[in-house]
Amino acid sequence: MEIHRADARFRTASEWLESRHSFSFGAHYDPANVGFGFLLAHNDETVAPGSGFGTHPHQDLEIVTWVLRGSLAHRDSQGNNGVVYPGLAQRMTAGSGIQHSEWNDGPGPVHYVQMWVRPDRLDLPPSYEQAELDLSTGELVPVASGLAKHTSSTAIRINQPAAGMSVARLSPGGTVELPTAPYLHLFVATGTAMLEDAGDLGTADAVRLTNSDGERVTAGPAGAELLLWEMHA
Repeated sequence: MEIHRADARFRTASEWLESRHSFSFGAHYDPANVGFGFLLAHNDETVAPGSGFGTHPHQDLEIVTWVLRGSLAHRDSQGNNGVVYPGLAQRMTAGSGIQHSEWNDGPGPVHYVQMWVRPDRLDLPPSYEQAELDLSTGELVPVASGLAKHTSSTAIRINQPAAGMSVARLSPGGTVELPTAPYLHLFVATGTAMLEDAGDLGTADAVRLTNSDGERVTAGPAGAELLLWEMHA
């Protein structure tokens, strides 16, 4: 179990962007921190209004975007257009090659987490998918998954049958039990929480667990939104 505090992550900042990287990204490189399981990037981004990432390419990645506040406009070279907002899951399969832009057209900042996952095959046909989901259950809800156990319950499918992302939106004192898996990546997107055997976690803290054993997470007094990657390779 490794705890990674929010203020210890790599930081990229400009007039319009504040980004924190959980793994090596761009100019930030640490050979001992290039990913975890199938996760290659886990970026916590805040983009100012009227700003964003212009058209740029990707290849052989499953890109999952989860918005916490505001909205993010997506446009890609396959003709897909979409607006991503809280409670809506987005997946883009870069596959053999795709170009896209991400832009904040809203009146206030957009805050989101973008995650890159290694697919199970190279040169897949590029594709895009988004779907709304219900997070009112107080349980871990499959958001973007390729795991067989999530086939009928996940909002969107990813092209990696050994990985899946779930989200839990917990009220104060709410509790969830983590799944048993070779690799888990837990991220406190909002609020605070307490992880069994690890202690208190603040907003944007992350925990990497190997060979997890059903640890429990309890939300703090303001509640919490948890992002969990479960990986079986």
